[in-house]
Amino acid sequence: MKPYIESASASPLEWVKSSYSGNNGNCVEVAALPGGGRALRDSKNPDGSALVFSSGEWGAFVAGVMAGEFTQP
Repeated sequence: MKPYIESASASPLEWVKSSYSGNNGNCVEVAALPGGGRALRDSKNPDGSALVFSSGEWGAFVAGVMAGEFTQP
């Protein structure tokens, strides 16, 4: 699996913005991939590339978020 999608808007994915996002345009959007992986893109650049994560990588990221590993001091 490539670690990115060259043109996120050209892919047949359903992109979702977090309910925590405001209307300022500084958002990350996520799309489910076949096999349980996820793709992430910048909402300000929907035609740009998107990062791709396997289901294991995504699970590790979510577990880290839930454990508070990314909380700023």
